[in-house]
Amino acid sequence: MEYLGRGVVAIHQPGDSVFISWRVLGTDPDDMAFNLYRKTGNASPVKLNKSPITGATIFSDVKIDFTQANAYFVKPVLKGKEQQQSEAFTLAANSPVQPYLSVPLQTPAGYTPNDISVADLDGDGEYEIILHQTGKAHDNSQAGYTDKPILQAYKLDGTLMWTINLGINIREGAHYTQFMVYDFDGDGRAELACKTADGTVDGVGKVIGDSTKDWRNSQGYILSGPEYLTMFNGMTGAAMNTIDFIPARYPDNLNPTTQQLKDMWGDGYGNRMDRFLGAVAYLDGVHPSLIMSRGCYTRTFVTAYDWKGGKLVKRWAFDSKDRSNPYSGQGNHNLSIADVDGDGKDEIIYGAMTLDDNGEGLYSTRIGHADALHVGDLDPDRPGLEVFDTQERFSDAGANFRDARTGEVLWKKASVKAGGDGEGPGRALALNVDPRYRGSECWVAGAGLTGMWDAKGNKISEKNPSVNFGIFWDGDLQSELLNGTSIDKWDYMNERMVNIVNARQYNCLSNNGTKSTPCLSADILGDWREEAIYRTADGKELRIFTTTIPTTHKLYTFMHDPQYRLSIAWQNVAYNQPPHTGFYMGDDMQPPPKPNITLIKYKGKQSAKK
Repeated sequence: MEYLGRGVVAIHQPGDSVFISWRVLGTDPDDMAFNLYRKTGNASPVKLNKSPITGATIFSDVKIDFTQANAYFVKPVLKGKEQQQSEAFTLAANSPVQPYLSVPLQTPAGYTPNDISVADLDGDGEYEIILHQTGKAHDNSQAGYTDKPILQAYKLDGTLMWTINLGINIREGAHYTQFMVYDFDGDGRAELACKTADGTVDGVGKVIGDSTKDWRNSQGYILSGPEYLTMFNGMTGAAMNTIDFIPARYPDNLNPTTQQLKDMWGDGYGNRMDRFLGAVAYLDGVHPSLIMSRGCYTRTFVTAYDWKGGKLVKRWAFDSKDRSNPYSGQGNHNLSIADVDGDGKDEIIYGAMTLDDNGEGLYSTRIGHADALHVGDLDPDRPGLEVFDTQERFSDAGANFRDARTGEVLWKKASVKAGGDGEGPGRALALNVDPRYRGSECWVAGAGLTGMWDAKGNKISEKNPSVNFGIFWDGDLQSELLNGTSIDKWDYMNERMVNIVNARQYNCLSNNGTKSTPCLSADILGDWREEAIYRTADGKELRIFTTTIPTTHKLYTFMHDPQYRLSIAWQNVAYNQPPHTGFYMGDDMQPPPKPNITLIKYKGKQSAKK
């Protein structure tokens, strides 16, 4: 697991106070305390707390000279002795009152900032931003030419580290460009892996394949030509190793016929074939592996790779083959990674089926394809994890709740009334938003299914909150709702949503059309609560919204919970889903278990500090 610093963040609030928060690490002793310091201008640092802070890692600072720069840092205190100080967060002189951090962008003309991943690219213990810039895009079912997908890496101060242009032979759209950013070789600095093609230009200007080739057909689809998988250097964006993508569209044929594609995938124009997903999983319980997949409606092919000695090495490949296979047609437009059987190794929850760490099928519910997926300790009264899923086919499992280890369907709700598309629910959410009921409440959108169910499947309300993302924002241990640019609290007594923040008031927009998702929602700064990152309307800036609501709870950063950290790696995939911790969250929770992780700190020479 990546080494992290304290992630100190300071927000200038109305009334000329400053709210400061910082990280607790998953490896910190339970009795770790902190001293907080402020350095104003060239003056000596001043300790702000009278006695070491043993509770929640937050502080409200007053009587500040805002005409000068103010730098905040913490020193951990262990057994009465101060430890090494953290990196400082500096509020610039005359900083404005605003609830977000600004990251200036160099967005290409005609492009829009879209999905984000975060990772430590330079080994300094803090996150960088990896941004997918999108131009004109099309769904797989739609003909038409698209713009070239672009990936960029930024430091939090807006320094552009590199740009990768995937070229004309990678189609732009939610299902095509899944980029995985993680420290795959365990050196303390992250790499990036994604599908590439002839004409991809890496971060140092080197072309992959043949730059003269244009494999697009007259309808804008790319159904022929070579397909690659490339591992890029996270610091420079340089391509380090490129191999053939597995599986090919058709075996041993770079130019398959329409009939061959139809025989292989179910149609001849790439709609079913080019549904890609990606993830990172600890398949041996120790080392991260890259997961890349193709297909979900019919044939499903999942490949695992290890990054060894500067080479992508295939670990295993799973192929559902023909449609009679119980693992065919079970994939979603999203996936999750979790240790569902408690053996210390990750499994791949691929919609209505799950693959074991060795690439063998663990089970298939045969409920079929869907658009939403949630995995976590949704029912703390049961051992292990649970899965809340939907069913696109209009049938008896429009909403379904299963045991993550065995696949046993614990309860399900039949679709009631099909929409114009004749399908089941298109969205679902499982969050703990009502403390009167133990575990996560579950609800969906579509197919005439309304209201909320508790973790046992009992109807508890005829109304429900928004059906998109969750986010931990206020001071309690219940989840809030994130939908579009709004962060809301579910008022369970009056069955209504109460707005807390609306980023649209700060000129921000959500992404992905009606999906209305943030660029990223993750715990990347400050205490255990999550940030929401949005683009500005002009695309020239990212704004990182972070909470300034006090809390009494002290938890280690969610990014040191293995399941949560891996969910941030896959959040950019296809139909983005919110992250979930691997442990139960709620007002009635026990202290979360200490994560079984080893932190890896980069030992080489770091780049200039952010």
